[in-house]
Amino acid sequence: MGDKAHAHPGAAGRAATADHPASVRNVVLVGHSGSGKTTLVEALALTAGAVNRAGRVEDGGTVSDYDDIEHRQQRSVQLSLVPVEWGGFKINLLDTPGYADFVGELRAGLRAADAALFVVSAADGVDGATRMVWEECAAVGMPRAIVVTHLEAARADFTEMTRTCAEAFGADDPDAVLPLYLPLHGAKGPDGHAPVTGLIGLLSQRVFDYASGERKESEPGEEQLPLIEAARNQLIEGIIAESEDESLMDRYLGGEDIDFKTLVDDLERAVARGIFHPVLAAAPAAEGARQGIGTVELLELITGGFPTPLEHPAPAVTTPDGKARPALGCDPGGPLVAEVVKTASDPYVGRVSLVRVFSGTLRPDETVHVSGHGLADRGHEDHDVDERVGALSSPFGKQQRVLAQCVAGDLACVAKLNRAETGDTLSAKDDPLLMEPWDMPDPLLPLAIQAHSKADEDKLSQGLSRLVAEDPTMRLEQNQDTHQVVLWCLGEAHADVALERLRSRYGVQVDVVAHKVSLRETFAGKSGGRGRHVKQSGGHGQYAICEIEVEPLPGGSGIEFVDKVVGGAVPRQFIPSVEKGVRAQAAKGVAAGYPLIDVRITLLDGKAHSVDSSDAAFQTAGALALREAAADARIHLLEPVAEVQVLVGDDHVGSVMSDLSGRRGRVVGTEQAPGGRTLVRAEVPEIEIGRYAVDLRSLSQGTARFSRSYARHEPMPPQLSERIREQAQDVS
Repeated sequence: MGDKAHAHPGAAGRAATADHPASVRNVVLVGHSGSGKTTLVEALALTAGAVNRAGRVEDGGTVSDYDDIEHRQQRSVQLSLVPVEWGGFKINLLDTPGYADFVGELRAGLRAADAALFVVSAADGVDGATRMVWEECAAVGMPRAIVVTHLEAARADFTEMTRTCAEAFGADDPDAVLPLYLPLHGAKGPDGHAPVTGLIGLLSQRVFDYASGERKESEPGEEQLPLIEAARNQLIEGIIAESEDESLMDRYLGGEDIDFKTLVDDLERAVARGIFHPVLAAAPAAEGARQGIGTVELLELITGGFPTPLEHPAPAVTTPDGKARPALGCDPGGPLVAEVVKTASDPYVGRVSLVRVFSGTLRPDETVHVSGHGLADRGHEDHDVDERVGALSSPFGKQQRVLAQCVAGDLACVAKLNRAETGDTLSAKDDPLLMEPWDMPDPLLPLAIQAHSKADEDKLSQGLSRLVAEDPTMRLEQNQDTHQVVLWCLGEAHADVALERLRSRYGVQVDVVAHKVSLRETFAGKSGGRGRHVKQSGGHGQYAICEIEVEPLPGGSGIEFVDKVVGGAVPRQFIPSVEKGVRAQAAKGVAAGYPLIDVRITLLDGKAHSVDSSDAAFQTAGALALREAAADARIHLLEPVAEVQVLVGDDHVGSVMSDLSGRRGRVVGTEQAPGGRTLVRAEVPEIEIGRYAVDLRSLSQGTARFSRSYARHEPMPPQLSERIREQAQDVS
């Protein structure tokens, strides 16, 4: 692994290729925003010979954050693939955003990868959100390693950081989270800080010095051996404890000196099985250096310790109509099954799909079946269509390097799949299959928008459909009650990126407007009304009179119409007309313009004319009768109430419950959840939780999650109800 004697870098300027799954490693980089993931990816690409010394590709862009939005915001906002070659292996490095708003991109990276590098900053420590992702990976057994960055920070302490990592990530087995190397420090500067210039291998007891700009190996000095003895013994014991050879511990405790190769082989097996998690260190390359500190060791860990795609079970598959199919193997000769893990639009080549091939071999210019199911609630219609694959390529910054094929276990970009969306399955057209979808967070921050101009209105629909096709964590809603177009996002940064993409990619300028909730109206008590629609002046007359009684019903009853007319006061053919009229008026509202619900409207009496009565006249009379009944009654404004479930760390339960109470919420129960968390259940008016996705993140330091679902409508407080009525009158 990192203590091996030599390595063979790849070559710049050509596409990294793979002809068998055994030569592929798919690695996702995980960590909070600012932890150094993108810098690390560029350092690994530099060491592998894929970029120049400035960390740039040939067109001058960076290999990871190459999107214009990322340049402007100075942070990653999307999943980026950086393929490199090292020692005969193709390594697909998947750089993910660290900001919580872009967790959908992180989930896509986890889906496409077979192992994860958790990048933690020695200056900032481990945040709660990173711990939660670690637990998700642990639940599915994904192999993980930890990289400590920012060792150049003034107060950085690698030893202390490894202890922090063991506490954060090794709750069940702290001895399974141990360093493979210790930093080698140079001379102290004027500020008293000694920079990291290399690493000392604990297993090999060799020094790897990067001070010259290239990695040089040497024997440790006599003064260095005592410094690593305790850490080395702890590492050996940790490796042996996870060994499949049960006799190894007895031999070690008996005083036998376990040979280096045995230790490395056992270490690599334990890492690949996801039961041992080595801690490594990385520091940026010095000016003009060809290798960043720790990058060779990381590349050797990835190629030697992380599993191949052959060792990673593929997600379950069914036919598009839901019939189970046998589990897939990672076989280039097997049936074709690939998944779109990311979709992007390129101004020159159109839609580009990043796919992970799980089975079979994908080739350019072949016709494949595209299946997308299960996201109808987010504005994605189910679809099954055959499409012709365009060119296959390997991304590198803004460049696309052509590939002849993409075998099982590898990733590639596919051009011109015009119907494919993120999460879709690609399979053989004569044997269509559908992969089990991955978990995606629900977007819970509403963003109501409208076209800025008539020209924008013409382009808005197409722009929005493309936007949600790229990002399944975004939901598009055309609210029939409020007549608003609403983009549901994960947070403010997610919303900002969506608006900027609409403007810059699709040429659509929109205005953000206040989000409205779907209010309702109902009668607080019984009331009567008389509708009189009589016109006799000139031409055909109109004559219709009806009397109604309105009374409230229990929630969820809707509108009930009852006919109690006797003696034919209202002819039978016009009774449906009265009902149609009162229902039409109920849909428009009777107090503040919101639909009327949960009432019984009883037709008691009326009058008709043998010539001048008509369907239209009685519809009008019915509407007038309902308006008159409302004028003499107390009308309740009803607001939607949501059932909210908040999963929060025990340390923040008090703050969350207090905040919910301040939002007019009612806490209906709590229960203990695994991992030192509490599930808080509450009922909260929807008007109070429009920004809850943002506020909860602040309250819990990014560690809480919540879900919401509609419960019912119930009366608003009188003072709030009166304010909304006044606003409605001002508008009218």
